[in-house]
Amino acid sequence: MSDAFADPLGADTGAGRGREWHVTTCAMKLNAIGEIMTVLGLVVLLYGEWRDRPALRAAGKPFASLGFLVAAIGFGALESRYGKIVLAGLFLGALGDVFLLRRARQFFIAGLVSFLVGHVAYVIAFASLGISTTEAVAAALVMAVVLFVVGRWVFPHAPEMRTPIGAYMLVIGLMCVAAVGAFGADAPWMVPAGALMFTASDIAVVRDRFVSKSFVNRAWGLPLYYAAQLLIAWSVAAVG
Repeated sequence: MSDAFADPLGADTGAGRGREWHVTTCAMKLNAIGEIMTVLGLVVLLYGEWRDRPALRAAGKPFASLGFLVAAIGFGALESRYGKIVLAGLFLGALGDVFLLRRARQFFIAGLVSFLVGHVAYVIAFASLGISTTEAVAAALVMAVVLFVVGRWVFPHAPEMRTPIGAYMLVIGLMCVAAVGAFGADAPWMVPAGALMFTASDIAVVRDRFVSKSFVNRAWGLPLYYAAQLLIAWSVAAVG
């Protein structure tokens, strides 16, 4: 058949499919780039922590955090309400990471507030997926026990920080309850896994800050934290 009798609708459809494939491929490349950025930044950060090199910490941590933001955009965070709320939470986490590079109390408070508001964003995002009452109640009971034990452990080491730390613990507990409840309502597994890993990583932070400063805390806490943020970012693609 000559070009004069070619089906213009078929040509348009083929071009549309080509554009769609190109956009999807670019997004996949973007989330892979973000994941690589996070891994590379984490390696630099951990080496800087191990060797006590502030310049490496200052370079590695923001780069690793930028990576999970890039990954989230690659996973489609700008294309849905859930994704946009998660991206806001990730951004606040990245901002908190920058604040926590400094040891001064005011920067710790600023980082704590950033993460707290970020967890509120996660609660809103996870709750938007639907909540199973049974799983949420079970998670609430478990988290109440866990937070009580952690509070009894941490508060004697930081009596002047009881109020901000207590508020943060309450909000991160709510995030875990929302995540597990959402999973019970068919949310992807990355939601509860990310939330629980994030919570576990915070134990390393408070231990390092208030109980016993040691590279060991950062050696397991930082990888757990960045894996948690990447899982939460990945949930955007699974939710769609």
